[in-house]
Amino acid sequence: MTMIRKISTKDISELRSRTGAGIGDCKAALEEAGGDLEQANDLLRKKGIAKAEKRAGRSASEGLIVVAAAADGRDAAMIDLNCETDFVARTDEFGALARDLAAHALAHAEPGINGGALGTSAFRGKTVAEVVAEISGRTGEAMTLARYARFTQANGLVGSYLHHNGQVGVLVDVQGPAGDALRALATDVALHIASADPVAVSEADIPADLVDRERRIAEEQVAAEGKPENIRGKIVDGKIRKFVAERALLSQGFVKDESQTVGALVAEAAKALGGPVTVVRFARFKVGEV
Repeated sequence: MTMIRKISTKDISELRSRTGAGIGDCKAALEEAGGDLEQANDLLRKKGIAKAEKRAGRSASEGLIVVAAAADGRDAAMIDLNCETDFVARTDEFGALARDLAAHALAHAEPGINGGALGTSAFRGKTVAEVVAEISGRTGEAMTLARYARFTQANGLVGSYLHHNGQVGVLVDVQGPAGDALRALATDVALHIASADPVAVSEADIPADLVDRERRIAEEQVAAEGKPENIRGKIVDGKIRKFVAERALLSQGFVKDESQTVGALVAEAAKALGGPVTVVRFARFKVGEV
């Protein structure tokens, strides 16, 4: 007959320190495990993951954006970790998890946006998904690594910007002669992207379906205004030109000086640096938007 060890307050306290679970949950797990701390720990882990899976359908629209960058400026990563409430997003545990995940993405994510299966990669002795699920179980909130990005640039650098409240972050990949001047340009462009929210680097890069949708809206607006049919096409074309210019990074007025476009700013930097400068790509994350 198996002897069941009496469960003490010390056992419950030890299990709480290991798992962060409540007193009642720890006591129940220890009773189910016959007083064995390791088995009780495993039981709570499994239950925490199961609870997290049940919460997956709930809205997780709060959280933090975190950026991690290599010292040489040629490699940077950004993550968007979501939860349900601002209260949890401001806890030390959530902040530490977000910072650790950004560092993990810098080391292990494939270049690009959501590159590779980061969720199944080894992290804190488990996988990223398991760790997030366990912390979700402890907090009682749905929690998810919503997205991540990593850019590397051997012939230039990766600039970044992170808003002070951790709600908006940007990575921008810039080719050009490396140095302080290029770093300053990349920082300015990242700041601009955070503020202006472009959808593509150049007008040619704007997705065709987005332009088509805007054209349909413009056509309906012009028709509703009762404009003569013989000039409607020109009016619609004008609206589309304006839309494209406003949504393409290089065509936008620079946030610090709207009399100058970002494209002109980049061209000036190229002259000063004595070599071509190209904005290759960017990623802009805002908490609650995917």
